Amino acid sequence: MTMFSAAPLRSSRTRTWAHVVPIVLGGAAALSAVALVAYLLWPTWGAGGASAPDKLPVSVGGTLFNLPVAAIRMKIQRHSGPQERIDLDFLYPSLESPGAPKHVTADTVETAVQSIDRIFLSIAAHHDALSPEQRTATIYPRYLDRAAIQPEDGLTMRMFRADTPYGSEDLYSAASPALTARCTRDAATPGMCLSERRVGGADLTFRFPRSWLSQWREVAEAMEKLTAQLRGPKS
Repeated sequence: MTMFSAAPLRSSRTRTWAHVVPIVLGGAAALSAVALVAYLLWPTWGAGGASAPDKLPVSVGGTLFNLPVAAIRMKIQRHSGPQERIDLDFLYPSLESPGAPKHVTADTVETAVQSIDRIFLSIAAHHDALSPEQRTATIYPRYLDRAAIQPEDGLTMRMFRADTPYGSEDLYSAASPALTARCTRDAATPGMCLSERRVGGADLTFRFPRSWLSQWREVAEAMEKLTAQLRGPKS
């Protein structure tokens, strides 16, 4: 009797395990698959995000320039692609991009005023307007005083006549290295100089303090260096 009653019990247990084992194995396989997918899809980037590029390819007047982002003065201009105009500044004499401006309050504004230590640069499409070289050769001579002053170190200065559109300015020029600059005279504010050159479809306008003309060779070489550095690959 005992032997006959035990056999059906063992048979029932065997059938139960036969059903449970596939379920357990299937569940283990499913968990392994989920773990593998989660591992493969888990983010690998850091919390800081991707860093911004140091330079931007910008096309002005169809001419490509590679511009340091930190040197671009206006946030709205800090994007790649075609632009009509873009404004930059560079520390002088290092020609590095300036750091973020210091916060100025009403209490510190008087002590924050410092001498200009940078070259300002505007790059704008010229749309076939008269070139800087043409203005120097054909327009400026009409308004210049006949007398020319030859300062030391090879830099020539000529005054614009008072009754002309440039009556408060002087024209400086030199041959080696080449330099042409129109400069306002010192008054309530220090005089500033403007020097232009054409590169492809864009005109580059450099601005710097007139006082720097005491080292005009270094300034001329700095502008030439910046022009070469910013110019993108020629098409």
